[in-house]
Amino acid sequence: MDHTSPVPLYFQVASQIEKAIDTGSLPVGTRLDNEIDLAARLGLSRPTVRQAIGSLVDKGLVVRKRGAGTQVVFNRVKRPLELTSLYDDLARIDQKPTTRVLVNEVVQASAEVAQRLGIGEGDDVLRLERVRAARGEPIARMRNELPAALIQPSSETLEERGLYQLLRSAGVRLHAAHQTIGARVATEEDSELLDEPVGAPLLTMERTTYDQEGKVVEYASHVYRASRYSFDLSLRGES
Repeated sequence: MDHTSPVPLYFQVASQIEKAIDTGSLPVGTRLDNEIDLAARLGLSRPTVRQAIGSLVDKGLVVRKRGAGTQVVFNRVKRPLELTSLYDDLARIDQKPTTRVLVNEVVQASAEVAQRLGIGEGDDVLRLERVRAARGEPIARMRNELPAALIQPSSETLEERGLYQLLRSAGVRLHAAHQTIGARVATEEDSELLDEPVGAPLLTMERTTYDQEGKVVEYASHVYRASRYSFDLSLRGES
């Protein structure tokens, strides 16, 4: 702990514990030292440690259990804004991704969808809707539309692999994307699929992805649980 820093000591403690949870050093189910032992080990007062633990409880990262102490209950997923799939990102940080396929069908493109994908109206389009979970807990509802000529995977394959993995295996070279991040509240359907109360905040992401020839590969519209998920973005100033 840096006692000379203007950052409050409780916040320094909470930040270090949160980092350990995010990196997996403190996996789900880990019991933290009790407040007295933790305060003694860190050379801090018990109220400071109690405030730090309280802030982690408020974030949903740990829970206090009578007779069992304080326990890690969830690793919040932080995802960088890169041209990667959610499945790959979750697998890379050992979040054990699983997928529930809701829709996997080939339909004729409406005028709106044809315009998004840069194809002809009435052309075949693969329409996908899936729920992605991390360590058994749902975190995202994903809708994707892409030209059916690219791939037509089975639902079983979509449960086992990420969409971008399948596209790359089919020889599609992903090059760039335009992405928009927003927010909205959960509907009744969102609530049922994502285990969030109606009206809870959700993050939204719309993405149009292009191959190296500039052709549209997919249009995606996803929603994420704000309580379990965040985007990381690094910014650089001019040198």
